[in-house]
Amino acid sequence: MTRSERLTIIATILGSTVVFLDATVVNVALPAIADDLDTGLADQQWVVEAYLLALVSLMLVGGSLADQFGRKRMYVLGLIGFGITSAACAVAPNSEALIVSRAAQGFAGALLVPGSLAILAHTFEGAARGKAVGTWTAWTGIATVIGPAGGGALIEAISWRAIFWVNLPLIVGTILLTLHSVEESRDPEADRAIDWLGIGLSAFGLGGPVYGLIQQPAHGWGDPMVYVPIVGGLLLFGAFLLWESRYRHAMLDLSLFRIRNFWVTNLETLIVYAGLIGAFFFVALFLQQTLGYSPLEAGLATTPVSVVMFILSPWFGRVSSSTGPRIPMAVGPIAGGIGLLMLIRLDSGSAYLTDFLPAMIVFGLGLSATVAPLTATALNSVEERRAGVASGINNGVSRVAGLLAIAILGAVIAGSFTSSVDDEIAGASLSPKASRAVADAREKSLASADTSGLPDDEATFVGNSVTDASERAFHIGMALAGGLMIVGGVIAGIGIVNPREPVESEPENVPRAASAGECGRTSGPASPGPVPGTLAPEPVGAPMDTAL
Repeated sequence: MTRSERLTIIATILGSTVVFLDATVVNVALPAIADDLDTGLADQQWVVEAYLLALVSLMLVGGSLADQFGRKRMYVLGLIGFGITSAACAVAPNSEALIVSRAAQGFAGALLVPGSLAILAHTFEGAARGKAVGTWTAWTGIATVIGPAGGGALIEAISWRAIFWVNLPLIVGTILLTLHSVEESRDPEADRAIDWLGIGLSAFGLGGPVYGLIQQPAHGWGDPMVYVPIVGGLLLFGAFLLWESRYRHAMLDLSLFRIRNFWVTNLETLIVYAGLIGAFFFVALFLQQTLGYSPLEAGLATTPVSVVMFILSPWFGRVSSSTGPRIPMAVGPIAGGIGLLMLIRLDSGSAYLTDFLPAMIVFGLGLSATVAPLTATALNSVEERRAGVASGINNGVSRVAGLLAIAILGAVIAGSFTSSVDDEIAGASLSPKASRAVADAREKSLASADTSGLPDDEATFVGNSVTDASERAFHIGMALAGGLMIVGGVIAGIGIVNPREPVESEPENVPRAASAGECGRTSGPASPGPVPGTLAPEPVGAPMDTAL
């Protein structure tokens, strides 16, 4: 690997890392944001959901723009936009301004993730490309879970606003590295049309249900503010899929879902990442708002996951390459789901070393076995020339999973919390101040009550009632999240098909590796064969490896 290639990998990792960090580091800041800006659970959800919704809506378009106007150029523009919107988040005076800034930040991030992988696909060929993507996947995966520790330190030392300011020097350094080391490239055959209607249908199709689910705890299922956006959003998303299946310039290539390993991998991604992202969102809230962890303690609590991934991800990558992806993609999510189910034991009297840490280690083992094989399988299941599109779809599916999981689990957890609190205090005669403390806790969910100034007996009763309700709601959330990951593993075990061993050829007959620009432009039966590092085509008469 040349020095330029190494620097290109570093540049793509850094740019993507800042996107993934901001998708997770905000979780640990949510209690501090709620206290500073006087918000409840709904606004806490929207701080994360606005970012994910914008990121998902434009991620596929971001890859298309990079192909048209230059991957390096759009990558740098994305970095600049992310820096500007990070500064806007840092100075937001209220929750509304922060939510809008987070949405704009998501739009900028949509240029970075697919752009980084498109740059790698152009820079590397064959087996070297697979290794480069594996390196990118490992480091960005680690960033996804290491963010809360660093974010917690910044929040405790400075404020929650520091988690956005810290993006700026990282972005400046990445821009300089990209300008110096990354080669410009574009696809001369790229489709010049932008699927604006598809963007709108997908944004409102996903945004409607998310809005309705977030509003549900406050308004109930029978309120038009809840069921109208949910039903309307589902109809719009159905229209989006219909439009994408018919429109010549669709941003979502539904034909890829005819490939068995591709659709099974993306179904697993949807389910597994729903459990993963949903769980980490509420773990951060529960540790701080119920168990009383500081932001730094809450961030450090999940650091063992990052350590386990850093140590074991390369080994699991080699296992997947030698045995095929089916076993790690099945066993990994099941182990991760068991780790989340172990969190059901947590309560206000739990000890970190004996109750929380073992769950994180088991979860980390499962995640280490899952992430790299899952991404590699999504890419390797399609022709090399379509790897960028496949990557964009797979990344988009993972963000949709988080978007929906936070909204759905939030509705379940808030509903359980409210119901439990009402049951606990039913028939009790509370003072006006105690009633306000319960109302404030109900607005946040997964919270402990502020009982300062209450008589001792009433303070104990209110505090215990709210804490018990928080614990029950959290346990339900972790059971759902863990169950989702286990289901994802079962789906992989049933559906994933390991690629066949390539047929060895005489050295003089081995075709050279095609360049990125040549991929997909060879016509007719004269094609020289598969590029090293990609799946060979099915031989005539072999069992079909596609569905639909």
